[in-house]
Amino acid sequence: MTEDMSEEARSTGAKQAGRPRRSEQTLLDAAAAVFLASGVDAPVREIATKAGVGVGTIYRHFPTRAELVVAVYRHQVEACADAGPRLLADSVTAEAALRSWVALFVEFLVTKHGLAGALHGDDAGSDALHTYFVERLVPVCGSLLEAALGAVDTAPAVDAYNVLKGIGNLCIGAATDARYEADVLVQLFVTGVLAPRIR
Repeated sequence: MTEDMSEEARSTGAKQAGRPRRSEQTLLDAAAAVFLASGVDAPVREIATKAGVGVGTIYRHFPTRAELVVAVYRHQVEACADAGPRLLADSVTAEAALRSWVALFVEFLVTKHGLAGALHGDDAGSDALHTYFVERLVPVCGSLLEAALGAVDTAPAVDAYNVLKGIGNLCIGAATDARYEADVLVQLFVTGVLAPRIR
């Protein structure tokens, strides 16, 4: 995607000017799926096809690739954050909710690791995304962790920030080694976090 709209995108946009605007949610879901399958440099046409829209529709919502990447990243963080309370309400136990959420978080980290890097070294943008990530997900993890620890009457060994940081560190190897089972290691880590503390 270039910084400015291409001639093709302008003509496509003109053809679709009379149509109702598609939901950004649909576009972001499609972009996330395409990024996962083909990487963040996937052609805009591929995203448009997945979303069932014209290329111009993508450009109207997200004029640059960086804007699209940031929007997808935020969309995925929100989905992960929203899942926490839902899992806590629907799961049989608080521990099951925590483990299910952690599995989603691992999937997010392992499959979306290229998103922040797609800002092409924009440190300010990357820092802002990291701050957003921490502010949205640490409280969710904290609520799940508190509920799971309360159910087994165990004092927390570490806080939610360090739990997420530990999970993140355990996921690093998955980016370069197909045999590395981050999800298994993370669940073992959760077992340790929930284990009764030795006094």
